[in-house]
Amino acid sequence: MTTPTVHIVGAGLAGLAAGLTAAEAGLKVRLHEAAPRAGGRCRTYWDAQLDARIDNGNHLMMSGNTAVLDLVKRTGAQDQLVGPEIAVYPFIDLETGRRWTVKPGLDRLPLWVLDPARSVPGVVPADFLEGLRLPLAGPDATVADVIRRRGALWRGFWEPLTVAALNAPPERGQARLLWRVLAETFLKGGAYCRPLMARDGLADALVDPTVAKIEALGGIVETGARVRALEISGNRVAALDRADGGIVLGPRDPVIVALPPTRARDLVPGLTTPDDGEAIVNAHFRLSAPPPPFPAGAVALGVLGGAAQWIFVRDRIASITISAPGPLAQADDAALLPRLWGETRQALALPDDAHYLAGRIIKERRAVFDQSPAGVSRRPEARTPIANLLLAGDWIDTGLPATIESALRAGNRAGALARMLSA
Repeated sequence: MTTPTVHIVGAGLAGLAAGLTAAEAGLKVRLHEAAPRAGGRCRTYWDAQLDARIDNGNHLMMSGNTAVLDLVKRTGAQDQLVGPEIAVYPFIDLETGRRWTVKPGLDRLPLWVLDPARSVPGVVPADFLEGLRLPLAGPDATVADVIRRRGALWRGFWEPLTVAALNAPPERGQARLLWRVLAETFLKGGAYCRPLMARDGLADALVDPTVAKIEALGGIVETGARVRALEISGNRVAALDRADGGIVLGPRDPVIVALPPTRARDLVPGLTTPDDGEAIVNAHFRLSAPPPPFPAGAVALGVLGGAAQWIFVRDRIASITISAPGPLAQADDAALLPRLWGETRQALALPDDAHYLAGRIIKERRAVFDQSPAGVSRRPEARTPIANLLLAGDWIDTGLPATIESALRAGNRAGALARMLSA
């Protein structure tokens, strides 16, 4: 009997994880990617205006992200993720100029939130008790429905964490998603919530090593290869319709659709998915000199009182992230850059007359799926009614928000299921 081929439509992180899992199981793997390169929404490229390699967007990972750490171990790219030895998150409030550092303790009981030296300034016990309601939240509850007290912990922790993790304001983001993030990171102690970032770029850390490992195992990753339609016969995908010709599937060949939800709906008949959520706006500034390092080796600076939530620095490139940007997603780039530079200059403690050498704004308009209770209720399972068709992506029902971790877990599961279907 010939070895089945797993056909994966889409070579973003979910598709790559699915391909690697299937290839490691001894299956033939063929990925079909429409774009010129693999990676999907996690792209690293040379930007001529900035004269530097940049990621299209910033991604803060954590030491509790088991699928992320597992991937770099499988591909041998462990050295491409960097971060401090302890969990440390510096913040600045642009409205008051106050700076502090959040340092979660190693114990699972989060008493650190009540320690003024390690927590958000001004926190009182009543602020902390509000969080005990999160694990009891129903599927229709938003974060704001559950966390009702608007104290210091709300402004300095609950609100920025919700916006960063769910790309939605607390009034819209589902409470259960936020609880899952907390349960796997902060509530497991400091060893699970150390911040991590790609040392050189997302492609170097996650994409290129995975492509190389798939190919080393005999898999094929084709770029510029758009699948226009799935040809269904009976209750199976019988062929893939590509612009360069059709591909007939063998009787035991599974198909994994690992595309964003709107594209997946175009291919899969009757598929229900969440709609698109809010955009994410990223700004990149090339500095004339490296700024002062963040405290204790932190990889990002949290920002309150401005448009941005996080600032990352790699060499001389300062990159800021605006999640749930609202009207700013439609703002003119030329008008937005000076405002964001003013916030960046203040946050990085640069001189008032400091200027950037070059600036760039990148808007990911379909960055994540709608993570409101209504959107979450539309997340499908990996298996579909079509016998040999599976789904993968951060929008699949992983229980996690739309993160790299969610995409990788969905891909790993689809790859494992593909092995079962091909048996």
